[in-house]
Amino acid sequence: MRCSWIDRFAGFVQPGCVAIAALLALAACQRAPRATTPRPVPTPSVQVGSCATPGRDGVISAAPRLERADRDLDGDGVAEAVVVDRALCTAEGNCYWNVFLMPAAGASECPRYAGTFEGGALETLTSKGDENMADVRGYWNLHGGRLLLQSYRFVHGGYRLVDALLCKRSGDDRLDCADSEH
Repeated sequence: MRCSWIDRFAGFVQPGCVAIAALLALAACQRAPRATTPRPVPTPSVQVGSCATPGRDGVISAAPRLERADRDLDGDGVAEAVVVDRALCTAEGNCYWNVFLMPAAGASECPRYAGTFEGGALETLTSKGDENMADVRGYWNLHGGRLLLQSYRFVHGGYRLVDALLCKRSGDDRLDCADSEH
């Protein structure tokens, strides 16, 4: 079968040429998936170390859906307030967890904003930062079985991001992580 532009313009269109043209048109309409655009990172309403109100300060939306996940991060018997605004969680289940240092009962001090953890899940580690505060790891879910492990350490009055590793979940549910130092 011979398909040429000359045949088409001369009015001699063969049936096979129509099928080939339709396939070419469909192939031309296929687009590669677009890259995801960066998502803006919300900024906290107060600075780390400032007096703050759990549920009102930190990374909070205009119409918050608040949940508490308080934890004793320094082992003193007083739970630090951990507040998440579910309205800001991503489709992958990632959220912004605001941490507040609570004063002892009856103290005249105010609660202080200690930072925000990012992730779909949080893990308290055995290592410690300043003031005996536990290090925390956040698991930020990406697509395709990948995730970002972010480690936070309490330094100079607040939690700081100190390490991040890109990982991929393997078939046996282990994490294979890229180490940037090698």
